[in-house]
Amino acid sequence: MIKEIHDQDFAKETDTGIAVIDFRADWCPPCRMMDPILKSLSEDPAYKDQVNFVSLNIDHDQATASQFQVQGIPTFLIKKDGQVVSHMVGARPKPDFEAELKKALA
Repeated sequence: MIKEIHDQDFAKETDTGIAVIDFRADWCPPCRMMDPILKSLSEDPAYKDQVNFVSLNIDHDQATASQFQVQGIPTFLIKKDGQVVSHMVGARPKPDFEAELKKALA
């Protein structure tokens, strides 16, 4: 499951454990292209109990996007215990995303 979060929830939702943050907008076709990939990963038994998948709409919550210097969407951050360990911009194939997740889980 991918939880939609807002600026005020960001730290609470992403500072503990491993979190995948999807910075997105409703009008963004590449963002929508990534939805089934993220949904699949969030439901995968290898990740669902270990990784918190969240999304943040940059049109509604600009402070966090600005803090992380998000300039293009979709932008994905992987955080481990509050520290950014991976930063990806643009639509990515599922194997690339999984490789980054596996690095974070190692």
